[in-house]
Parts: sequence; structure tokens; C-alpha cells
Amino acid sequence: MPRAIWSGSISFGLVSIPVKLFSAVSEQSVRFNQLDGRDHARVRQKRVNESTGEEVPYDEIVKGYELSSGSWVVVTDDDMAQLMPEQNRLIELEEFVDLDEIDPVYFSGSYWAAPADAAKPYALLATALEGANKVGLGRFVMRSKQHLVVVRSVETKLMLSVMVWADEVNAPEVIPGMEKPADVELSEKELAMASSLIDSLTEAFDPSKYSDTYREAVLELIERKADGSETSVSAPTDDGEDQVIDLMAALEASVAAAKEARKAPKDEADEPAAESA
Repeated sequence: MPRAIWSGSISFGLVSIPVKLFSAVSEQSVRFNQLDGRDHARVRQKRVNESTGEEVPYDEIVKGYELSSGSWVVVTDDDMAQLMPEQNRLIELEEFVDLDEIDPVYFSGSYWAAPADAAKPYALLATALEGANKVGLGRFVMRSKQHLVVVRSVETKLMLSVMVWADEVNAPEVIPGMEKPADVELSEKELAMASSLIDSLTEAFDPSKYSDTYREAVLELIERKADGSETSVSAPTDDGEDQVIDLMAALEASVAAAKEARKAPKDEADEPAAESA
């Protein structure tokens, strides 16, 4: 059963809604441990005092910030909690905006906000957000860090999405090479073909159509090795030469392939059933 990672309240105006946050995502990944290649014993990491070389007990570890002079300032959890005590257990919605105004680059993680006690104010906020097609913006503190969050209604259930701050998003101007497309000239025919290809590949979003094929392949590899089967993997070849691509030819071929792929299931459905003898 999922465990709550935070409990507190969401407030808008004078309305307070007690909630508990649960992770909305359970990431599926293949986890490896480090082993000693000689006897396959686990390799453990230790916290070691760099001055004495001795292992440091966990309860003796504190947070420190290094100054330019090389000295350290120790900051405790109590110090951090006193900075914004009212935000440790409160998500105050400061304003409401349209969700499509927020660029997806700002989202970094999502949580379900489950009602802790008062179901009526919870349902009120969820229903009102859904009816207005708005999301709420607020701030709160979790794990000694303040977060900007979006609270939105998903089928009258509240979801909280953590966001990064504006100064944490890298502007395209600082990325090498990003200025090159601005100097490219595109013909109307190329744009028309690209638009046609996009139209041919446009579908309603269905996340269940996609799966982590790399993770599946890793698990199959592990299963084969566990069974004692020999495995061989062919490394991708690279001739080291840049291929010159005829852009229009590639677009035309892509559009034709996309149209053929869409037509195939329809043609099969339209085929008459075989007559019985």
C-alpha cells in the first residue's frame, strides 16, 4: 500500500483542505548492485571522515555549507524549519491560471493529494477547478526545500505537480548550436510535406501504447543469463561517414509510408469474409 510522503493542508482564500501526498508515479527500472568481481560479494559504500579515515555513524552527520574561505557553516533541520514554519504544512494557492499557459519544461514530478479528513472542501475545490478549467499555483516546503506547485483536478481528484523555478530552466541561448536553425531557409513545398507528414501521424494520445522496450530487453537478458543461456549482442555499426539526406525524398517517402500504414487496417476490415463451400 502506498505511504504518504507529506501531510498538511491546501488552502484557497479562507478554505483549508487537509490532505496527504502520495507519489503519482512508480518508476519501473532495473536496479543493479555493485559486486566484487572476484567472489560476487556486495560492495558497500561507507561514510568516512576524510581527516581520520574512520567511518562516521549516521546520527553524527550534519549539513554544512562551505564558504569561500574554506570554512564551514553547519545548518540544522531546526534552523531550516524556522525560516518558513507556516509553509512546512501548508500549500496556499496564490493564483489560478490556464494549464496550457505553463510550458511542460517546468514540471518535474507529480503527486496525488488525497483528502485526509474533510471530504467536502476537497470535492469543492476539485469540482470548481474542473468546471473553470483552471489550475492553482502555490508554494510549499518538502524535504527542506521550497517548491512551486500546480494543483489541478483530474476527474475530480486533486493532483499536485512540482515545478522547477524559472531561474533553473536553461535558456536556449546558452545551448551551443541553437542559433543555427534561425539561418535556415525553408521552401513552401518542404513545409507542406512536413505538415502532411505530421497530419498523417497525428493520433489521440494513448500512453498505454508505449512501453520501456529497453527495460524489457534488460530483463530478458537477465533471465537468459540466469538460465545459463549464452548471450551475444551485436554492437551498432558506424562507418564514420556522414550520410547526405535528400530532405524532400525523405519527407515524401515518410508521408507515403504513414498513409499506407493507416490504410492497411481499414483495408483488412473491408475485406469480405470467405464464402463457405
